[in-house]
Amino acid sequence: MSKIQILTRGIIKDNPIFVLLLGICPMLGTTSSAMNGLGMGIATMSVLLLSNIMISLFKNLIPNKVRIPAYIVIITTLVTALQLLMNAYTPALYNTLGVFIPLIATNCLIFARVEAFASKNNVVNSAIDGLGTGFGFLGALVLLGTIREILGTGTFFGHKFIEGDGVLIFVLAPGAFIALGFLIAIFRKVTAKIS
Repeated sequence: MSKIQILTRGIIKDNPIFVLLLGICPMLGTTSSAMNGLGMGIATMSVLLLSNIMISLFKNLIPNKVRIPAYIVIITTLVTALQLLMNAYTPALYNTLGVFIPLIATNCLIFARVEAFASKNNVVNSAIDGLGTGFGFLGALVLLGTIREILGTGTFFGHKFIEGDGVLIFVLAPGAFIALGFLIAIFRKVTAKIS
């Protein structure tokens, strides 16, 4: 598989949100605005990229019997470092995302990519896979956050451009499910025509 195929697979063919439906909980919980989606997407992509690199580097040193606990330690360490950095440098975003930041450590998307790809491939391909899958996740979060913010409050990245209050349901959890359902249907319809 070429490096371009590895990169684009996570964005289109195996998009973690619209195709694989992985990482839905933080996506639904944090995408009430485009900024929150962007912040959570970058945070998750960073952990995914770094965990893929680390596990690919150390895959031959980790005994098979303890590989899952070793993955957990590596991913949790990266999430803790990310949490400390966000608290220090982006405290407003850190406070908004709250409990969803430490929950990155249990995101099934990260474990799926580490187990399925990084533990079996070289560092460069693992990094490319982390970037592609991370961009697919980031794009889905920003898109969903943008739609919910525009429909729910009439703003885009906090800037008001539609008069009125918006439709409250899109800021709440049911709006996330409704918007996600439509986005999944549209994504699958569009990608079916491409492939």
